[in-house]
Amino acid sequence: MSIHERYRLSVVINAKGTYTPLGVSRSSDGVAAAVAQALPEFFVMDELGDRASEAIAQFTGAQAGAVVHCTAAGITLSVAATMTGGDPRRIAALPDTTDLHHRVVLPACHVVNYGHTNLQGIRLAGAQVDLAGDETRCSIGDLEEELDGPDVACLFLVSSRLTEGEPIDLVAAVRAAHRRGVPAIIDGAAQFPRIADLLSTGADLVLVSGQKYLGSPTAGLVAGTWSLVQAVRAQERGIGRGMKPTKEAVIGVLAALEEWQAFDRMKWEADELAKVVAFADAAGKIPGVVTEVVPDPTGLQVSRALLRVPDAKRLATELEAGSPSIYVMTDRVDTNELMFELVPLDDTEIAAVLARLWAILT
Repeated sequence: MSIHERYRLSVVINAKGTYTPLGVSRSSDGVAAAVAQALPEFFVMDELGDRASEAIAQFTGAQAGAVVHCTAAGITLSVAATMTGGDPRRIAALPDTTDLHHRVVLPACHVVNYGHTNLQGIRLAGAQVDLAGDETRCSIGDLEEELDGPDVACLFLVSSRLTEGEPIDLVAAVRAAHRRGVPAIIDGAAQFPRIADLLSTGADLVLVSGQKYLGSPTAGLVAGTWSLVQAVRAQERGIGRGMKPTKEAVIGVLAALEEWQAFDRMKWEADELAKVVAFADAAGKIPGVVTEVVPDPTGLQVSRALLRVPDAKRLATELEAGSPSIYVMTDRVDTNELMFELVPLDDTEIAAVLARLWAILT
């Protein structure tokens, strides 16, 4: 009996990508086995955290790393770390930020909603958010104007396909913060394969998700300077107590990092692109469908298949209503476009998606 049958759950084909409401991603058999081995065992959690820090540092080139409950937790804890450092008194006082530098500068075009907005994730630490620029554009000058104000704790930036407006030069933004002695944080939740690139901007902390492309259990990875990473870990004695990682999450991250370092990245990228190209070619043979292979706008080494169809909203609804339920990206549904991410799908599932598209559209 499958897990879906056991608990009477819907069977899902996830062509929507690393989407939290669908369980995000799949872990490999090796990661699942490591997690299963961890569950009945005891660990000194600080020691486990040290091993994770070493592994993340080795993989990314950062000075240190930490595992937290998820990237959303990483946002709150990283902001908290810039306000308190490792001071136990300040850590215990949060979210009361009296006498602390508590202003967080965030480009207005980097406000994103991932179930709640990153504004709320920042404010959970007790910080005040000051937006720079507007939703369509934020210049380095706009950032500098806000950074010149009093009580600035950090600059917070986002690397995501979900950001709006003109792209910001992350290197220039980080340098603008550093000229004022202000640390910079980059939230790159779905950008795990690019974590070294994000750190190369000079950012003091970079946040990524473990359960997206890394394929670990639910976890957030924080990489950056030794002092700030230690301050992030220290938040477990304060507001971070409810955001701490589990033993199985940390072990799963360690196992997933080992696997990631062992496999051939260039072959993986070529195989994934070939899968998308083949899907787009096959879907393009359906009457009324026009397809395109679209690279990720942030430079992530993932391409997706874009389908232009006569009634995208109806098609997405019917795909989800079938059995198994097929979920796709609907960001562009108003222009009759649907996006398909195929990274987690095998040949059988891709064939099922194509068969359903033929059945609905013809």
